[in-house]
Amino acid sequence: METTAYRYRLTFCKEESVRFTSHLDLHRAWERTFRRAGLPLAYRQGFNPRPRINIGSALPLGYTSKAELLDFWLEEELDTKTIARALTRAQAPGLPVREVRRIETRQPALQAQINSASYLVRLDDPPPGLLIQTTVDGLMNAASLPRERRGKSYDLRPLIETLLVKREGDAVQLEMTLSAREAATGRPGEVLRAMDLDPACAHIQRTKLIITQLEEN
Repeated sequence: METTAYRYRLTFCKEESVRFTSHLDLHRAWERTFRRAGLPLAYRQGFNPRPRINIGSALPLGYTSKAELLDFWLEEELDTKTIARALTRAQAPGLPVREVRRIETRQPALQAQINSASYLVRLDDPPPGLLIQTTVDGLMNAASLPRERRGKSYDLRPLIETLLVKREGDAVQLEMTLSAREAATGRPGEVLRAMDLDPACAHIQRTKLIITQLEEN
């Protein structure tokens, strides 16, 4: 039986130096960070008690992010500024803390609250401006975009919520918001392939995880 615990939500970045760190290793890194910070983590009960930490929406290897979310539970109620300072002092390189918030304990699991995710894609060798805009218009106006993932067919089109071309001087970037619901997740690499672009020649950053239920303190 689990004891009373207090739930918090951490927003953190995943920078260039750790972009090839796996989701599992990221979880372990945060376990160690909480221990170094001396915070009273709550544990799940059972034969092998584990800290109550939940990272939302796994980030593919090679991506950076400035908007990762992590829910954690403490045995004691602490001020969010105190928690943020302790985590910042103990944080692993490449994983800076942006924000800590207290949230309602009975909210659904973090992953169940995430509806979509926004990305910024910088292309190393972008096609001419008019061509890439025409390609984007073609995708957004398509009735369906049949694709295959792990041997199973699916339609990519309903997973693309927005797709925009952005220019800064000679640089061309893509801004996209994709569905991130369980069993309905769009991936930036798949969008690039649908545009006949090589994901290996792109720098992809997650800029926001969008949830529908805003938490109250």
